[in-house]
Amino acid sequence: MSFVVRRARHSDAAALPAIERSAAELFRVDPALAWLADAPVPDAEQHLQAVRSALVWVTEHTDQQLGGFLRAVQVDNQLHVEELSVSQHFQGQGMGRKLLLMAIEYAAERQLRAVTLTTFSDLPWNAPFYQRIGFSLLTPQETPAHLLDALNSEAAHGLPIERRCAMHLELKPQP
Repeated sequence: MSFVVRRARHSDAAALPAIERSAAELFRVDPALAWLADAPVPDAEQHLQAVRSALVWVTEHTDQQLGGFLRAVQVDNQLHVEELSVSQHFQGQGMGRKLLLMAIEYAAERQLRAVTLTTFSDLPWNAPFYQRIGFSLLTPQETPAHLLDALNSEAAHGLPIERRCAMHLELKPQP
């Protein structure tokens, strides 16, 4: 399947909630996390704000259908991935990987120190997926403040903190 990764446009915002909801359906395979499939997601206006103020990339299929998106923000000379979602119909086709590689390339071009994220440590499409790309788990002592804040916020929203982890990918300085 052919698709491109590009920066999100304002007109893309309306499609992003459906992609996020569809991606969340995967949580139904884990009874303890199945509730996430029914949890609210940011609406189109919130996604539009992110397109305006954050870094958002989308995957676009050759028929102009959007299949996934990645939202990130720059924090302390690092690019923090806030969300990576791929619609169920497009999962397993490399869209998530391509979105992540685009974010890594963006961070490297700007000579940022690392790319960071928080995720589930035990779901195959979460921490193990990121580890295959080169991300490392951070110990609590290594975890920077912005990731500790993210983990605490996730716990406050009902995510099981014992299943969450912080990860980073160190970037080599460009000569």
